[in-house]
Amino acid sequence: MNTQGILIRKLTHLDWSAISKIYAEGLDTGIASFETGVPSWKVWNEAHDDQCRLVVNLNGQIVAYAALLPVSKRPQFEGVAEVRIYVAAGYRGIGLGSKLLNELIHTSELFEYWTLQVSIFKENKSALALCKKLGFVEVGTRKKLAKRNGKWYDVEMLERRSLVVGKD
Repeated sequence: MNTQGILIRKLTHLDWSAISKIYAEGLDTGIASFETGVPSWKVWNEAHDDQCRLVVNLNGQIVAYAALLPVSKRPQFEGVAEVRIYVAAGYRGIGLGSKLLNELIHTSELFEYWTLQVSIFKENKSALALCKKLGFVEVGTRKKLAKRNGKWYDVEMLERRSLVVGKD
């Protein structure tokens, strides 16, 4: 697939229809999240950092998104966030996830994030490979963390420490 017409830009409320569909596709895989439904724009918007949210526009169509979810409202954890990244089903495996996550990492550092973390189902091999490729390291496995559709899942915890923020 030709990815020459790729544009990565800030996600806005006008993108909600497209990103909610992409999120629903991720949920349909059964290994993307413990969530079982797509939240409203209001709920999603309030949870995610409004400066660190991006979409991939490929030839005029939103086909992927990424955003940061701060891990705590306490000031001591201002530089720590969980990564959320989803690629539309028909566009997986062509390098968009790498480009998008790389841009999210860059953007996160502009806004003083020093640690990015992910929690990934062990079965989600492509997500694990993507994160490891971009410098995330395993910090542990949470066994039988939760059930989804009646099945227990183990979750791999990975993190990436910034090479430019939080060095002092």
